[in-house]
Amino acid sequence: MLIVPEALIADLVSAEDAFTAVEATFAAMSKKDAYNFPVVREALGEGRQYGFKSGLDRAGAVLGVKAGGYFPGNAAKGMINHQSSVFLFDPDTGRPQAMVGGNLLTALRTAAASAISIDRLARGDARVLGMVGAGHQATFQLRAAARVRKFEKVIAWNLHPEMLPKLGAIAAELGLPFEAVDLPGMIEADVIVTITSSPAASLMAAHVRPGAHLACMGTDTVGKQEVEAALVAKARVFTDEVAQSVTIGEAQHAIKAGLIAADQITPIGDVITGRAAGRKSADEITLFDGTGVGLQDLAVASRAVERARERGVGQSVTV
Repeated sequence: MLIVPEALIADLVSAEDAFTAVEATFAAMSKKDAYNFPVVREALGEGRQYGFKSGLDRAGAVLGVKAGGYFPGNAAKGMINHQSSVFLFDPDTGRPQAMVGGNLLTALRTAAASAISIDRLARGDARVLGMVGAGHQATFQLRAAARVRKFEKVIAWNLHPEMLPKLGAIAAELGLPFEAVDLPGMIEADVIVTITSSPAASLMAAHVRPGAHLACMGTDTVGKQEVEAALVAKARVFTDEVAQSVTIGEAQHAIKAGLIAADQITPIGDVITGRAAGRKSADEITLFDGTGVGLQDLAVASRAVERARERGVGQSVTV
């Protein structure tokens, strides 16, 4: 078994690698060549979440599980709040193949999923990017979004506005003007990425213009909510996996309220493979409910292991 520690990941997997791996995973899911196992998620109290996401990709010959969660007290300890590890197994024998640090991989695969949704669903002339949330993951989201559209401006809101300069610095690095706004100011955005751990809706239908694309990428668990149910109902909804969207994703509240039905939600993989249409008009609102499926983690971890073996890095152990 090969151990690939967190410290090696940045040199092994790029944002472009993650985009390619995650897009291939979504396509494999659409073709029924890959599927996720049921998510195990537990609340540990004080805002802490821990769980397991796993799956099998027959096309990619990948079987494995990500173990990890959200620990909001970590920032005060000098660590990021999301902590995880990915374990890969031989799909034919079940023998362990690798243990991979999952923190950066999680950030990269989450940002890749958002960027894929923007690439496939946002208007081609989208020029203003809105960011709701300014935590650790938000910087990855901003960079990934800027790779797939030629934005001319970034606007952002965060519950704690003192965190916004970090996003402003990334925008400046990308050569984009940056403006902090209140939530109603999001009406200017052509694309909005929400990346929070909010248990109550922040973004409302009145804050979103016709023709906008939303990528709702924040922490997913029972009860979470970044946008109001009326906004979900107003949009054409896409997701990584419908089963997760309706139970732990952004769609759960609209489903419970009877505003939409599960069969109205389209897997993004079906858009990638051509089985379903993406955006149908310039005025419709599209919403991607990114719940974060285990197969995404396995895909980027597999890429890290492949590169580590090519370069002779990591630690081999006998199990």
